[in-house]
Amino acid sequence: MTKKRILPPELLKECSDAHDLFLSKKNELKLSQKKIADEAGMTPAAVNLYFKGINPLNTKFAAVLARMLDEPVSAFSQRLADEIAAMVGVPAKAVASSGSSAAEKVMEMIRKHAGKNLDLDAQEKIAAAALAAAGEVHGKVIQADFSGLKARPGEIVIRQYDVRGSMGHGQVPAEYSEVIRNLIIPEDVLREKGISYTSAHSLAMITGWGQSMEGTINDKDPVIVDKGVNEFIGDGIYVITWNEMLYIKRLQMHDAERYDMISDHAHHKDRVVPASDVTIHAKVLMIWNARKA
Repeated sequence: MTKKRILPPELLKECSDAHDLFLSKKNELKLSQKKIADEAGMTPAAVNLYFKGINPLNTKFAAVLARMLDEPVSAFSQRLADEIAAMVGVPAKAVASSGSSAAEKVMEMIRKHAGKNLDLDAQEKIAAAALAAAGEVHGKVIQADFSGLKARPGEIVIRQYDVRGSMGHGQVPAEYSEVIRNLIIPEDVLREKGISYTSAHSLAMITGWGQSMEGTINDKDPVIVDKGVNEFIGDGIYVITWNEMLYIKRLQMHDAERYDMISDHAHHKDRVVPASDVTIHAKVLMIWNARKA
């Protein structure tokens, strides 16, 4: 079992302040952890790990949370508010002067200073938060279009997931760099492969890490999942949390109350686990293998 990390007090306080703010406003705004998770492109379990203080808050999650709570990032993390401001590096006066040109300027600065460490979705959300904050200072709301990927008719945009799926001993979701950031795929490709999904919006991509599913999903393979599947719907590979750790594992029904949690690699141990201890976040639909010819 991987030992849990203990955050320093100042980062724990940020998580606690964010959670308290969420609890104070969730009824008024009709919010849930799932709504925040969907907006941030992650699982509800990943949001809970931020609120519990297991994972430190980051700029992308802070930007989403602040926007959904209608509060500034500084309400729960001055550190991240300063980090976003430093990333953007555009004076509020300049931002307020022109919506579209300011949006382009903000995105340019974010890409320059942090583009390698943030996916497109994160860059867009942070830029939107920064512009909104600047507009609030000047008494106006700035609308900007940050839609970086545009699908044509018959195509689907698949965004990356903000978690990492472990195919080894399990892990707390953490920050990581994706091999593929986002993907546009024709719907015909999915239909030809006989792949069905709950909705196009529910499709997402994660990266598998580890060796326990080797042969089916190899280390660092991009994996397309359907995060609209949150319960067992038959034998298959699922993204799950078990014992507070995140896994990609094959699940089969052992009996009415237990699952077989199966590793496809022969050297890794299969387990029989209580169904009540397993949280299903998504079902794996396709492994996007990139193999050298």
